[in-house]
Amino acid sequence: MKKMILASTSTIYGSEYLEYLFPVIKNLFSNSKNILFIPYARPNGIPHKSYTNIVKDTFEQLNLSVFGIDDSNNPIENINRCDGIFIGGGNSFLLLDSIQRYNLIKPIIKKVNSGTPLLGTSAGTNICGISIGTTNDMPIVHPSSLKSLNLIPFNINPHYIDLIKGSKHMGESREIRIKEFHKFNDQIVIGLREGSYLQAQENNIILKGSNTARIFKKDYTPHEIEPEFNLNKLLY
Repeated sequence: MKKMILASTSTIYGSEYLEYLFPVIKNLFSNSKNILFIPYARPNGIPHKSYTNIVKDTFEQLNLSVFGIDDSNNPIENINRCDGIFIGGGNSFLLLDSIQRYNLIKPIIKKVNSGTPLLGTSAGTNICGISIGTTNDMPIVHPSSLKSLNLIPFNINPHYIDLIKGSKHMGESREIRIKEFHKFNDQIVIGLREGSYLQAQENNIILKGSNTARIFKKDYTPHEIEPEFNLNKLLY
């Protein structure tokens, strides 16, 4: 039975790191004593240890214990012994490439499918979909495949933003990029705005947070869903 919180972002404007998610994190990991942090996405290129220490300090405020996947030389063993997982944000290509190189995809999937709670933010949310083909990140490395954890039956576009009326920006909007994606791919894409997250439990995937989300389905007009919408309805 999966228990996941998949957030668009770790930090919303005017708050500290993960602060807006504190109640959700505390509830998700209420029975967890050894939460594994996976820092491979390296936001701003920071070292794994520095990123892990930020998370440790933050989780201490919630009386939660975190250890890093680099705390020993055996990442798979660390996954097997944890009772909670947090995959942090940064660059989705780097994150997926690292997880592939260390042969961690199957161990993570097995752990989450067995009921170990998982928190993802930004890139850590993106890799829980079918592929990372709808990330906003630059391909600074080249994973062997764009296929990711497939823990939810959609793709996600974290940090989704709408085209601002009157903007002088001449590049493609997120909506246009996702339409381009659908010329070659069939999966549904969730445009997840800041302050919103998906709560996956049992057979439900519920939109939570302060914003609507935008749904993109190949050959259909994009539409909005409200908080508390069950995304499993999109599959039928």
